[in-house]
Amino acid sequence: MLKWFSAREATEAGTALADDFVLQSASGSASRQQGGGAGAPGRDLQKFMQKFLLRVDRDARPLQLNLFKRAKLANSFKWRLLEKGVDKDLVEELTQALVLRLSTSQAAAAPAGAAPGAVGKPRELLAQGDAHMARGAYAEAVDYYSDLLSLDPRHAVARNNLGAAFSHLGRYQQSEEQFRRAVGIRANYAGAQYNLGMLLQVTGRIAESEMPLRRALKLQPSNADARATLGMTFILLGRTREARDCFEKTLNGAPRNLTALAGMAQLAALDGRFAEAEALYKRILEVNPKSPAAWAGLAKLRKMTSADSAWLRGAEELAASGLTPADEATMRFAIGKYCDDIGDFTGAFRSYQRGNELHRLRAPAYDRDGHRAFVDDMIRVYTRGALASPHAGASDSARPVFVVGMMRSGTSLVEQIVASHPSASGAGELDFWTAAVGKHETTLRHELPGERLSRKLAEEYLGVLTRHAPDALRVVDKATVNSDHLGVMHSVLPSAHIIYLQRDPIDTCLSCYFQQFSSALNFTMDLSDLVHYYREHRRLVAHWRSVLPAATLLVVPYAELVADQETWTRKIIEFIGLPWDERCLSFHNTQRTVSTASAWQVRQKIYNSSIGRWRKYEKFIGPLLELKSLD
Repeated sequence: MLKWFSAREATEAGTALADDFVLQSASGSASRQQGGGAGAPGRDLQKFMQKFLLRVDRDARPLQLNLFKRAKLANSFKWRLLEKGVDKDLVEELTQALVLRLSTSQAAAAPAGAAPGAVGKPRELLAQGDAHMARGAYAEAVDYYSDLLSLDPRHAVARNNLGAAFSHLGRYQQSEEQFRRAVGIRANYAGAQYNLGMLLQVTGRIAESEMPLRRALKLQPSNADARATLGMTFILLGRTREARDCFEKTLNGAPRNLTALAGMAQLAALDGRFAEAEALYKRILEVNPKSPAAWAGLAKLRKMTSADSAWLRGAEELAASGLTPADEATMRFAIGKYCDDIGDFTGAFRSYQRGNELHRLRAPAYDRDGHRAFVDDMIRVYTRGALASPHAGASDSARPVFVVGMMRSGTSLVEQIVASHPSASGAGELDFWTAAVGKHETTLRHELPGERLSRKLAEEYLGVLTRHAPDALRVVDKATVNSDHLGVMHSVLPSAHIIYLQRDPIDTCLSCYFQQFSSALNFTMDLSDLVHYYREHRRLVAHWRSVLPAATLLVVPYAELVADQETWTRKIIEFIGLPWDERCLSFHNTQRTVSTASAWQVRQKIYNSSIGRWRKYEKFIGPLLELKSLD
């Protein structure tokens, strides 16, 4: 968690301080012909300490590092000294002095009217909190920051740092509250805006993360990390052009920025340029050999084989090296894929299980009752009678093609097939309807959208499609969660085409469990939650099939599509009202950005190896076996 706060500049500064200290200590000892190992200044420690702190004031404090970069500097300083053979107790003393010195510059002045001596107390508490953060003692850091805030509730730095401590402890709701209070106290606090944006991003609230990241960048236009992180948000929103612009601008000024390099690697993979993506990930590893994103990224670019055993050894060593839960989760999912690729199904399941356990730590709990109530409301409100008659404010546009279904059910394959037609385009997974229903949920869970709202939604959505593909007759939106909103969508766009992918329920749910989705898809991290969600999904889809006009909805069985590609491809193209084109059969050759976890798979010829895959894992997936009755 919070890996985005690391910075090469801070790491290099910490290493340089350590090297200088060792050099000065050794030089001083030699000049007096005293014994002792490297960096053992003996009775002249105080003198060396004074010189050391002057060096900190000169070279480190002017960098104006935030809390996390100060921690990074302190850690690199500490480990460099240990590598050089400096006594452990001395290293701890020096590191503590370094942290306190750096923290002093961040302390805020006492509030107006404070009693004499009150200034020192907040500074001391802030410095102690920061020192505990640097050591990874996050619970203790919370205590110090809380004590400070009891003295000065409007201390923005303490609010921000407390939010960071809560994040490390997995207390994300409290973390968000503190970041928001920090920016409420000081709207131009770029660090807190950045932290808030990152927290929203990593907890799956991607659309919400955009504005605080934009504010952070506006406040600090030269902040390479903020720009690169905003680019990552754009990738997750499917806005690849804006993402590329962010990464290119970042790399122009900071060519070794790891987030931007990882973003460019992801874009290359989404475009099908896998060799370029691999080169970028390897470039990252040259800068940081322990980058979880790069190690995991390499595993996603192709099917791994036993010849990649060196990758496995490195990945397992990294996963066991004390990573944050988020980073370890990333590695466990990658190791799971490797094991699955080579046929080690026991190793694969154990890795995926561990990855999900870790991934779940930063996700809100899946609300079974809440989801069931939502499905009940959709079924109650969007009846056959309510959807049968023309709806005021609706658009008769036939451009939208909604490809829906459970995640990992074949939606990316169908999007690629349709997008291979010269008159069609794929827009990826648009979040429009999820955001719209969320914004107007109170209304839309009780009644169909009125004329004004329908017209507004239709115009805005068709505008989104036009920006994606201004000339295409059909534009595919393959956001799988749109399965929940088909009643709303049909009432606004009754001429839109809906394609539902139906795949074996156990294969589908197992594939979801093996995929590291956004934290927003919290039901994918537990097999029992998956069973509950799938049953509700099935119940709602059965309702849509019974109430939507037959000409509106086409059900495509994934197994039949794989077994008889041409027959089903022709059905799909005919259903959406386009003339037949042979290029739809050669979908794997289509050059386009594929914003999905299936970016590699959809560029392969159609294959059936994923059908019945669950049988290889039958002894591990007890809860999923309940879904056999739904076949």
